[in-house]
Amino acid sequence: MPQVGFGVFQVSDDEAERAVATALREGYRSVDTASAYGNETGVGRALRGSGVPREELFVTTKLWNDEQGFDNALRACEASLSRLGLDYLDLYLIHWPVPDRGLYLETWRALERLKEDGRARSIGVSNFTVGTLGRVIEEADVVPAVNQIELHPYFQQDGLRAFHRDHGIRTEAWAPLGQGRGLLDDPALAAVARAHDRTPAQVVLRWHLQIGDVVIPKSVTPSRIAENLDVFGFELSPDDMKTIGELDKGVRFGPDPVTFGTG
Repeated sequence: MPQVGFGVFQVSDDEAERAVATALREGYRSVDTASAYGNETGVGRALRGSGVPREELFVTTKLWNDEQGFDNALRACEASLSRLGLDYLDLYLIHWPVPDRGLYLETWRALERLKEDGRARSIGVSNFTVGTLGRVIEEADVVPAVNQIELHPYFQQDGLRAFHRDHGIRTEAWAPLGQGRGLLDDPALAAVARAHDRTPAQVVLRWHLQIGDVVIPKSVTPSRIAENLDVFGFELSPDDMKTIGELDKGVRFGPDPVTFGTG
């Protein structure tokens, strides 16, 4: 799984086709989408039109809340594969745990079946907490390969990342740049960026890489798509890492996984 992937959250179907095509030309080989995004068809068109061999691509999609349940999940995967025009997924995720519905364990068993059948090479979860992850690990046969969570310097989730490390689960950060909520304007980040002749976004992505995260930054602007991949030619110092580590505010910009999808 490439450590830098390309996300398409809140991107229309046609725009996703153009953005993914640009990303693949720039050298991205991992693309992250979801059934709820409504752009799997456009992503699939871009993948097929890219000329990149399938074995060089890493494609992730996610099962939405109303698709949970054993049989529903199997059907949802087939529908996603059809929209993407693929025979298999490299990674298939449960998008949210929706713990009040009590279906995520049954849904996980369906994902285990999909892995066994080869329709999903790897399986994982998204937005799971220590509690919901713990139940999956305790009751399932396969430990999730990935937990994709909101994670950025203002919301560093140290406890959850430590849990991942203890159980061999890869941390994947969505909103790695803080969703445009002021993170990239932080003076401390600006100072680190100037010292490396890089942008604040590149510094944040480099921080993610150095703490071991997989990242899936999103952009539809060609110059920023290229910029977000250009994060391997420099390294943050221990002092830089300390500066960014001290930015944690415990501020969640997205929904709370404990309550999202209930009611």
